Amino acid sequence: MKTGKPLIAAVAALALSATGALAQQDTARVGFIYVGPVGDHGWSYQHDQGRQAVEAAFGDKVETTFVESVPESDAERAIEQFARTGHDIVFTTSFGFMEPTLAVAARYPDVKFEHATGYKRADNVATYAAKFHEGRYIIGQIAARMSESGIIGYVGAFPIPEVIAGINAFMLGAQSIDPEIELRVVWVNSWYDPAREADAATALLDQGVDVITQHTDSPAPLQAAADRGALGFGQASDMERFAPDAQLTSIIDNWNDYYVQRVQAVLDGTWESGDVWGGLDSGMVEMAAYENMPEDVKALAETTEAAIASGEMHPFTCPVFMQDGSEVPCEGDGVLSDGQILGMSFYVQGIDAQLPN
Repeated sequence: MKTGKPLIAAVAALALSATGALAQQDTARVGFIYVGPVGDHGWSYQHDQGRQAVEAAFGDKVETTFVESVPESDAERAIEQFARTGHDIVFTTSFGFMEPTLAVAARYPDVKFEHATGYKRADNVATYAAKFHEGRYIIGQIAARMSESGIIGYVGAFPIPEVIAGINAFMLGAQSIDPEIELRVVWVNSWYDPAREADAATALLDQGVDVITQHTDSPAPLQAAADRGALGFGQASDMERFAPDAQLTSIIDNWNDYYVQRVQAVLDGTWESGDVWGGLDSGMVEMAAYENMPEDVKALAETTEAAIASGEMHPFTCPVFMQDGSEVPCEGDGVLSDGQILGMSFYVQGIDAQLPN
């Protein structure tokens, strides 16, 4: 298991700030709610790798259970079932699970809940997410270097800030290599729908796109690119085995350390609500091997990855401009603030598309 020191420090800070009023316990029941199947080989698959890491770390001290393919519209029922059946902590792993998690948490104050990618918390609800946009800046640079047509494509799930920030980081990375690069975006309004994802990728390929990335959960867009002799990127986990000649790299979500540390806090009686947002520096975001590219492109990607991880480079370094050419107020120290990124609701200049409402 890869250990990220900054992530350990962030999670430890939550434990150290606890009041000590919670009792230690010898065992724990841990539940996971997934929006897709664990076999999606993307988002839900990677969260389930974290669940398995918990089992490996604690053995018979923990009992883990999960329910997969839970529609966001039906999440409250699934979450409450875990709360009612003696689970000590429940991880709900999709943005659309936010309000259902809060609703159930209000009814079960003695159960601890953790919501992935959300922004609302309560005394018994913590939040956690990863800085996926850091990886997307890197793959934007790669895409611009590898594209022969000068047209790159993006398959998006839902137009929420996390996805929009990823698209913008991808574009800014590409523009740092080729200021005239064109980006086409197709939305599928689903996290996991292989058929629709493949159709979206095909539509992009028909428009002259020759490098495709995605913020959806199946390997379908990458496989569609491979079928047409194009290139692409994996999402959430390493999808190289599905398109070994087409995948350039993949942004890998590593939840293992976080899940282990939060379950340990439950056992220790030190768990409390808080928020963690980890990136390349913490190991919560990782890059798969850089493949199917010349050595100079690989070297560029490795240099950018190291610079972002060290803090030397930031995907949203000011000035940043919106589509209409207006400058985004710079609320960070020479960069957009975390709050601006987490609430992003605009396309950057150069994206010739309308952002859905």
